Amino acid sequence: MPLFTFSDFFAGIGGMRLAFESVEGKCVFSSEIDKFARFTYKANFGECPEGDIRHVDEDSIPDHDIFLAGFPCQPFSIAGVTKRKSLGKPHGFSDKERGNLFFEIARIIDAKKPSAFLLENVSHLKRHDNGKTFKKIIEILRDDLGYSIHYEIINSRWVVPQNRRRLFIVGFDKPHDFKFPDFQRKMLQIKDILEEDVDPKYTLSDHLWKYLRKYAMKHRKKGNGFGFRIVRLNSVAGTLSARYYKDGAEILIPQGENRNPRRLTPRECASLMGFPSTYKIVVSDTQAYKQFGNTVVVPVVEKIAGAIVQCLIKN
Repeated sequence: MPLFTFSDFFAGIGGMRLAFESVEGKCVFSSEIDKFARFTYKANFGECPEGDIRHVDEDSIPDHDIFLAGFPCQPFSIAGVTKRKSLGKPHGFSDKERGNLFFEIARIIDAKKPSAFLLENVSHLKRHDNGKTFKKIIEILRDDLGYSIHYEIINSRWVVPQNRRRLFIVGFDKPHDFKFPDFQRKMLQIKDILEEDVDPKYTLSDHLWKYLRKYAMKHRKKGNGFGFRIVRLNSVAGTLSARYYKDGAEILIPQGENRNPRRLTPRECASLMGFPSTYKIVVSDTQAYKQFGNTVVVPVVEKIAGAIVQCLIKN
């Protein structure tokens, strides 16, 4: 018998679901637009999520206790905003395809009135458009929908060897003495998640390695920080992004003086995001890199899930 029920919107490959199932929750509805992510989700959870949230009728969603959504971050992220500006495209709420999907979240929360919700996004959301975007989001959740709101930026480096700052927003339908969990600050090392026997295909080709060094040198002369990063094996990696499939530049693993560095394998990416070794990777490397770069760090969400559930149990 589950302790509570939850929905899983913008479900991706189920990182949020894994976390909330670990604290005895049962998922009653899921939604994800990307067909490859849905394929991975079905392989691991035995069910295929519904598609585009904009086409989900709220009356078709079962009642549930907790609403989950890691809504699209690119229109709000530093990289996403910079890229979209350079292409003359809108960002934030002006992005008609993705930025306004927050209003779909509000629509469903308003219709289903869950006891609590958890939303996740990039940390830059707090600063986007001089804070106006975040202010609007909080006003809708608090003033229009009537939820008590708590939010915090959490760095995953204390639970996995990766510097990854994400914004978490928790809401309750009534006041609760909720506090975000503290994370034990322990020294984590990237070498702890590396596989022993790695296929040579993950080693950068001479052509790509030459290109990355040339590209980095060009931007260094201009005073820019663009380039590649070779990770120190006894330290933590930078943020794994959905673009990792392109060249692996943000996290490269050294292989000694006489060998080019290599990318992480998809399984190493899964470990870097805190996924269990039993999690099935059933798509191409390109899609797997995109999926793990877009998902949540499971152990971080597990801790938050536990804190939310404890608040609900008290009442």
